[in-house]
Amino acid sequence: MRSIQEIETRGHSLRVCVDPEPEQEGRPTLWPSVGEYPIYDPFLYTTMTTDDERNKRFRAALSQLAPDKRILDIGTGQDLLWAREGLQAGARHALALEVIEDAFHKAAANLPSFDPQDRITLLLGQSTHLQFAPRADVCVAEIIGSLAGAEGAAAVLTDARNRHLEPGGLVVPHRAVTLAAAVRLADLLPEQPVAFAEASVPYLRSIFDWHGAPFDVRLRVENPSASALLSEGAPVEVLDFNGDLQTEQRTTTRIAITRPGHMDGVLTWLNLWCLPDEAPLDALHMKTNWATIYLPLFDNPVPVAAGDVLELTFAATLSDDGVHPDYHLSADLHTADGQQHHATLASPHHGGSFRAHPIYQALFPQAD
Repeated sequence: MRSIQEIETRGHSLRVCVDPEPEQEGRPTLWPSVGEYPIYDPFLYTTMTTDDERNKRFRAALSQLAPDKRILDIGTGQDLLWAREGLQAGARHALALEVIEDAFHKAAANLPSFDPQDRITLLLGQSTHLQFAPRADVCVAEIIGSLAGAEGAAAVLTDARNRHLEPGGLVVPHRAVTLAAAVRLADLLPEQPVAFAEASVPYLRSIFDWHGAPFDVRLRVENPSASALLSEGAPVEVLDFNGDLQTEQRTTTRIAITRPGHMDGVLTWLNLWCLPDEAPLDALHMKTNWATIYLPLFDNPVPVAAGDVLELTFAATLSDDGVHPDYHLSADLHTADGQQHHATLASPHHGGSFRAHPIYQALFPQAD
């Protein structure tokens, strides 16, 4: 069962397809991807600060790298989390940066109780625009998206390495990879409608308000069933924060279909390493605030069988803000009976098309 809600955003009246069922532990739900937009509220901050899989990896890295060092925390948030954790791990000073004004003011109000010894310096602004001295020894930045680079980590941390870190300084996390597998969206949401979770609608409105107009947001699937995947996951985006970090990249990979079904897009998810030799966080198989992102390709589901091959080109280019990437996909599905199906997708950080794909037309239905 699904319902239609009307929302108002900057003079636009939109109809949104909504699943009115309350969210339950483990039940798949559909949201807009929210992490790459400045719309954080206490709920979103809490989902991050209580993420055990994430937190234990960042803490382990800081316990190894922070003692007696100057650390830089980019995107510190209202709780100054990694600045505080760095000091607890033995850092001698933490410089905490926050670009969202509301979060900065809350952090400033909290700072005296967090750091009565004045070992945290809090600054408002975008790290790529700020200048300060001295440089830091370690940069910790939890600006990783469910699509690894979606929150601008490549551009921000390339700049931090060039301007804000001492030579030989290190970044936490160490590496982030986006993997992709063939799926059908309906299989990711079994026995329920393809519709936004009711709790996600205010965030959808906030994204459109921030941009000033609606656009085809990336689709975040929480708690998808791994059994819905029609292939193994293949790396399509690699960010080596302490190595050859690319702000723009293009990858072509061949993904083998491993079981029969129907395919209309790809599901992507994050693998994250905070230290080089640890087992990675896997957002598909672990409970974490990072979710999977579904990217639509074919207008209608295409039958596939084991042995079919999806040739997928996945590119990231910087958007007009110079920080956040736009993603571009091109896919050729080769089936055993000799057919070839081609599809493309442009998924910009902001702007671009609205209701360009049948899935978005269904999610944002027009009045009869």
